Amino acid sequence: SLGEQGLARERVEKDKAMFGGRELKGKTLAVIGLGHIGAATARDAEALGMNVTGYDPGLSIENALKLPRSIALKDSINSCVGDADYISLNIPYIKGEGGTHGIIGNDVISGFKNGAVLLNFARGELVDSEAMKTHLDNNDGKYISDFPDDLLWNNANSVILPHLGASTAEAEDAAASMAADTIREFLESGTIRNSVNFPATSLPNRPENSIRLAVVTQNKPGMLAHISEAFANNDLNILQQINQSRGDVAYNVVDVDTSGHSVVDFKTVQEKITMLDGVLSSRVIYGVPGTGYAKNVGGDYFV
Repeated sequence: SLGEQGLARERVEKDKAMFGGRELKGKTLAVIGLGHIGAATARDAEALGMNVTGYDPGLSIENALKLPRSIALKDSINSCVGDADYISLNIPYIKGEGGTHGIIGNDVISGFKNGAVLLNFARGELVDSEAMKTHLDNNDGKYISDFPDDLLWNNANSVILPHLGASTAEAEDAAASMAADTIREFLESGTIRNSVNFPATSLPNRPENSIRLAVVTQNKPGMLAHISEAFANNDLNILQQINQSRGDVAYNVVDVDTSGHSVVDFKTVQEKITMLDGVLSSRVIYGVPGTGYAKNVGGDYFV
């Protein structure tokens, strides 16, 4: 071995030229998607002395407050990546019309500066492989991902890594804890966090003498007005509410004053809301968590 020959130190020093790179300080990182992971990536990049730009059309107030003050928010993916040395994808994969399949396509990739590095640890389907290969074949850039792709596998400018995000005991514990907390919050308060196909939604704690109703609808105009009208027609006063949408789905959480009303009143209004055209399901959040679910099944009220 090199150690036995007394050549280990010489060999290590000789081979260090193979690992030349670039300093991150002063470089620009574009963060596409500013949710929990994206916001953390932006903060860490700023701490390393990087300039940070970001884009997220659905940026929540909660995550906006977690962003570094120096971040430059952009109004499109193209404007975000144009001057970036590194580009980090942190968005969910959503199929169908208006989804994110191939969202990093030729129109975006052609705007990369020469030498830009695309970091995709979100989902492989977000990137148009054909467009990425054409770019790598003709530009001095890199594509780094932990999602193997047959077309990019052998490209000299592509680096494919194993998926190591949860490869520590601590990460597995944290993931399990997060999953349990996420489900508990949804059952107890209707809060949605970290969902891949539903909008992030959080309403403050339910006031005293109130009941909470969560309603899933198609994402089309007028649905919130119809729901509000159903409460008004039954003399129920809305104390607070929130409406969020994502793709084809909208999610509504409403707190209603219970003063002067019986359980029958709420059961009646839940049925009326559930049977509205465009409503997919409803849930009264009161008492035992996870109960109170109702759905329109082919025109029949199912509870």
